[in-house]
Amino acid sequence: MNPDDEVCLCFHVSRRKIENYLRIERPSRVGQLSECFGAGTGCGWCRPYLQRMFDQASEHGSVEPMPTAEQYAEMRQKYLRKRDHSSGDSPDDNRSSEGPSAEGDSERR
Repeated sequence: MNPDDEVCLCFHVSRRKIENYLRIERPSRVGQLSECFGAGTGCGWCRPYLQRMFDQASEHGSVEPMPTAEQYAEMRQKYLRKRDHSSGDSPDDNRSSEGPSAEGDSERR
C-alpha cells in the first residue's frame, strides 16, 4: 500500500495521514486514531489495520508494509458483503420468530 492509498475508505483517510498522526500526535490508545479525520468510525473494516498500525508505531516507531490498495479494496468489499448479508438476515429472522408467538399470546388473552 502506497502512502497516499486510503486505509479508511469511508472517510478517505490515507496511510500517510495516519502515519503522520501516529508520529506527530503519539496517541496513547488506538481509539484516538478516530481523531485523524474520523478514521475507523465508519463501516469498521479498517479497525484491525488501524490497530496493527498503532501497535507497530508504538513498538517500532514505524509501520510495516500492508496489502496493495487493490487487495485491500477487494478484501473490504468481501467484508461489506458478508456484513450486509449477515446483518440483513438477522433482524428479519428475529421479527419473524417473534411475530407468531406475539400474535398467539394476544389471541389467548
